[in-house]
Amino acid sequence: MKLNIRYWLKLSLLNLLLVAFLGLLMRYKIGFEFPYFNQKNIQHAHSHFAFLGWVTHSLYILMLYAMEQSSVTLNYNKYKQVIIWNLLLSYAMLISFALQGYGFVSIGLSTASIIMSYVFTYYLLKDLKNFKGEVVYRNWFKAAVWFNVISSLGTFALAFMLATKNYNQNWQLASVYFYLHFQYNGFFIFACLGLILIKLKDWLPAFRYDTRMFWLFFSACVPAYFLSTLWAGLPMWLHLLVVLAAFAQVFGWILFITNIKKSLHSASPAFKNGMFIFLLVATAFSIKLLLQLGSTIPALSQLAFGFRPIVIAYLHLILLAVISVFLLNYMYTLQLIQINKLTKGGTVIFVLGVFLNELILAVQGIAAFSYTVIPFVNELLFIVAILLFAGIFMLVLSQREKADLILAK
Repeated sequence: MKLNIRYWLKLSLLNLLLVAFLGLLMRYKIGFEFPYFNQKNIQHAHSHFAFLGWVTHSLYILMLYAMEQSSVTLNYNKYKQVIIWNLLLSYAMLISFALQGYGFVSIGLSTASIIMSYVFTYYLLKDLKNFKGEVVYRNWFKAAVWFNVISSLGTFALAFMLATKNYNQNWQLASVYFYLHFQYNGFFIFACLGLILIKLKDWLPAFRYDTRMFWLFFSACVPAYFLSTLWAGLPMWLHLLVVLAAFAQVFGWILFITNIKKSLHSASPAFKNGMFIFLLVATAFSIKLLLQLGSTIPALSQLAFGFRPIVIAYLHLILLAVISVFLLNYMYTLQLIQINKLTKGGTVIFVLGVFLNELILAVQGIAAFSYTVIPFVNELLFIVAILLFAGIFMLVLSQREKADLILAK
């Protein structure tokens, strides 16, 4: 029995709506008075649920869909159990982090979710190993789930420090950035690139995949972590390795984009429908790689990591402008979600909100260098949060079975 892809992706959109609501709540608390809920706790609930309930859940479903489409034999019952447990733990973590932040319950639930990711990794690696056919995404998916496992070491290190109360700020930051790096630049990026590559043979028949792209990204992923720790004063040899890693990812991306550009003449109608938003995602990812390359300059890195708006803008650039917009457009282009006027309108509003969010955060971050205060910035970000919430609300509403009938009246 196959997975009901549309059903599970509807839950993905609902989870993204919850993420947007928490973001809206945090922006309201910053701009206006709202005494209820601890802001730090809401932030933890927001980030953990965004990672598990939205991105991880969506990637699990889409990775299984890709394997199914290439005739990999899967035991759907075992994957279904993992997916259900991941969702249940995500909702439980949402509540526990919102109420207590990092505490006994939330840390326990977080540990359980990590164990479930290990189970998913075991199942997926075993099925990919047993499949004898050649698929372009094999290495990307294998690397993605392994990087997901590696990222958990940062979580365990942070939990150990919190439990023993034996930590300093540098080690705490290093643990957080370790987790974030191998989630963002490992699990999320590698899974998304694997997903796009499996469809390019249908969307762009003239596209020719160059395996050097994978090896450039893969070899750079581990040393690229130290881009987040340049403030710690790395030895010269390690700093040189970090610079090479940043260049390797840029070269790999140029290789990929060049091959796509050469094959655009063969673009299918389906790809043309989603091409503009894919172009926005590619632009955002290009900016991310260039910022990453620029951060290899120690003085610039220390300056950037010293201003919170810049850090937030960078993290949102990856999670919103790259990962979230890609996932939504991937679902849309493959028609894995119901397509109607509400879907199109909601997607446009959400993408507009993402663009405005990055623009305002970027302006705020640049202004921070000169300690210039941008007037009404919190109110503007709150309005953008409303846009993001409205766009996702429309997408969720569009997936109702009677949505098309409502629009037709």
